[in-house]
This record gives sequence, structure tokens and C-alpha cells, in this order.
Amino acid sequence: MHKTEEILVAKQYIEKLTSVQPTIGIILGSGLGPFADTLENAVHIPYDEIPHFAKSAAVGHANELVIGTIGGKKVVAMKGRFHYYEGFTLDQVTFPVRVMKALGVEKLIVTNACGAVNTDFNPGDLMIISDHINLTANNPLMGPNNPDLGVRFLDVSEVYNKKLRGIVKEVAKEQNVNVREGVYAWWTGPTYETPAEIRMIRTLGADAVGMSTVPEALIANHSGIETIGISCLTNMACGILDQPLSHDEVIETAERVKSTFLNLVKEVITRF
Repeated sequence: MHKTEEILVAKQYIEKLTSVQPTIGIILGSGLGPFADTLENAVHIPYDEIPHFAKSAAVGHANELVIGTIGGKKVVAMKGRFHYYEGFTLDQVTFPVRVMKALGVEKLIVTNACGAVNTDFNPGDLMIISDHINLTANNPLMGPNNPDLGVRFLDVSEVYNKKLRGIVKEVAKEQNVNVREGVYAWWTGPTYETPAEIRMIRTLGADAVGMSTVPEALIANHSGIETIGISCLTNMACGILDQPLSHDEVIETAERVKSTFLNLVKEVITRF
């Protein structure tokens, strides 16, 4: 359970370092951190300096909170996130989202690099998350509920805001970016899925699979933050192609589509 006083302490520490009061948050997945470097008048705050923040050791993550402006909007970006597979609790994984809410964030973009399960999709595609399937048998809201932060039983019929998804589609069309839309399955990791597991995941109705995003999206919804998810499909999931998977491939593909992703997200933020 997130504690109100711990959230407040982290918020107050951050507010001492910047006068910017962000209304938009973004969590940057593997290889997508360069977005944070495009923020103007930015303040960079290492996670290990923020009270009650964990510190990620995930490859491809820089581990800092970046607060600044873009297109006239005030933004807080997580350059690197915490993963369940690193051994963090889901409270630790999602604590930064609670702090974003306390700072004034009203809308959140959660991004990730993940594997394509839908064989009509291709590595390098961007996918708007329409819904998710939680395959971890865990939930960040398990345990005692703090009524100051949200309700005990959360409606999750629209975790990924339909109106905001429409804005992403509109911008993508203007920029001639062929975005996909689909269901994201959350897998604990750190192992990639087996070919049999991918067949199961496809049968269940997922279009992509990854090791993040769902905990943050659930806590954002619990906090009353309008949320969208955008996945960078960096590889075809295990068993689709007759080749092993590697994290290097994930980073390489994310690098290849970086400019497309940056341009899309920048314009989307200006319209929020």
C-alpha cells in the first residue's frame, strides 16, 4: 500500500528543485529515453536522490526523473522505469505514478518496447494499447487500500482512455505513421515467453506481450489520471520466426524508430 506521507515527502523534494508544475506525465520504455532530452528548461533528478524511489538497473534505462516543457506543456518524464522482474514490489514499481499525481499530473502516456504476437504486425510498428491482459497473477492494488488515493474496487472497463487514443490516431494519420491498435499482455519476465506460451497468449486475444506498463496504468487509473499506452514492437514474439530473441534486437529496433516515436509523442502532448 502506498503511504500518503511518503508520496508527500517525494513530492516536496522534487518541488524544491523545479518551479515547473507538470500536468502531463510520460514513462519511457527501453530505448525510448531520448524523448526526455527534448524537454526544454529541464531539470534532471536521479531516482536514487528522490525519497522513497527505488533504483532501476534495467539495461537501456537511465534512471532519472526529467521535468521541463515541450510545446508549451509542462511535462514530467520517467527516463527509465522499475520492473517487477528486477525484484521490486509492485508498490515500488508504481510509486512514481502516485508522485506524478501529487505533482499535478492529469494525463499519462506509458510507453514500452515489446514483442508482437499478432502475425500481421511487424518489428518497428507502433501500437496504441486498447486494452490489456494481466498474466502475472498479481495486481498493484492487492493488500490494504489507502482511501486517500483511490477506491477499493476499481472499474477497469477503460484503462486506456478512448478520447486520448483518438488524438494519437489523428496525429499519426497527419504524420503518415501507420500505427497499430491492440491488446497488450503483461508477462513478468525476465525470461522471454516460450513458443507454447506465445500460442496461448495469441489464443487469449493479445496482440503484443511485454514486461511492464500494466501496473503503472492501473495505478494511474486508481489515481484518476487519464492514461494511454504506446508500444514499440521491437521483435516478433518467440516461435513466430525461427530465431532466438535478444535484448540487443529490442534496443536496435527502438533506435530505428526513435525519430518517428519522438515526433508522434511530441505532437500528441501539444494537443492534450
